[in-house]
Amino acid sequence: MGHHPPEIPIQVDDETGVWSTDGLPMLYVPRHFFINNHAAVEDAIGADQYADLLYKAGYKSAYFWCEQEGETHGISGAEVFDHYMRRLSQRGWGQFFIEHLDVSQGIARVRLENSAFVYYYGKVNRKVDYMFTGWFAGAMDQVTESVGFPFKTQAVQLQSGSEEGCDFGLFEVKPIG
Repeated sequence: MGHHPPEIPIQVDDETGVWSTDGLPMLYVPRHFFINNHAAVEDAIGADQYADLLYKAGYKSAYFWCEQEGETHGISGAEVFDHYMRRLSQRGWGQFFIEHLDVSQGIARVRLENSAFVYYYGKVNRKVDYMFTGWFAGAMDQVTESVGFPFKTQAVQLQSGSEEGCDFGLFEVKPIG
């Protein structure tokens, strides 16, 4: 098994210790710490309610991230969506592959392999990657708006690598209505 250094630029402020990438503050935490907190909230309020909360928060965060990265790197449209999937993959959430992307229609299909959530939960016969769903809709809405196709989209998870017979997650983004 090979290893390589991070593919994202990381700066650490000498005075505050704050980590940042492309000027956005970041946190570097062990995967088990993050997912143990995730699982605790899920246990307390239920996966469905937690998924709803995460969808809204994730949508807002992805929209903001795509807006900032577009400005920082001078990119827009499909380039931003592709950049987002690459950065998510580089940050250890899993490996995200765009199977289909049509910004002019507000449509995308994203395959997820090696999900951090599937590593934690294993084969539990339910979709455990729901945290990502709102991210895809938020990214798509920012991307379409930035190039003059202001769609409002929604994303759904079609399958998860944690389900029997599935080796990867699959998400779909489509316009609402």
